[in-house]
Amino acid sequence: MKKVCLYARVSTKEQDCERQLIELREVAENHDYEVVAEYVDEGISGAKKSRPALDKMLKDAMSRKFSVVMTLELSRLGRSVSNMCEIVEILKSKKIDLFIKNQNVDTSTIVGEFFFNIMNSVAQYEKDLIRERVVSGLENARKKGRIGGRPTNLNEETKNKIIEMKRNKVGLKKIAVETKCGVSTIRKFLKEVA
Repeated sequence: MKKVCLYARVSTKEQDCERQLIELREVAENHDYEVVAEYVDEGISGAKKSRPALDKMLKDAMSRKFSVVMTLELSRLGRSVSNMCEIVEILKSKKIDLFIKNQNVDTSTIVGEFFFNIMNSVAQYEKDLIRERVVSGLENARKKGRIGGRPTNLNEETKNKIIEMKRNKVGLKKIAVETKCGVSTIRKFLKEVA
């Protein structure tokens, strides 16, 4: 019986990993795999290289506590090609395979490893393409005179209140709460009027 571990991740604290884990447990049960550990990172971006549960899983991989890492989709494990390849190389060095359910990838086969590399490259391409589009859109908006970001609460009434509170030696955080303006906005304004 193969010993497997499950890895699940969500980016925000409002989400949870239960759906991912249920699907992975089902696959393990259907293949008669023994689930020896579940690693869950909640509220952590896939772009971050260091994630507590992932780090623990990789540490346990060094002791060969399992022979397969199962995850729901490629994006749960990592988003950059270099990061994914790094993880796979660590697993491969300990003869641990990677199974990605939604993309039907199993690196225990030559075809599975080939498809993993292709999909990993496509995922990185999509991420880079999205970033490029966002940057292009922001540049285009700036050229048209639009300024991004949230609308500011900094109007004449608020400006007067900030000046008055600062004269009374009120701290920036308290001013921010009172005026519903960001601390950096208040700092920038006070610098302009100084």
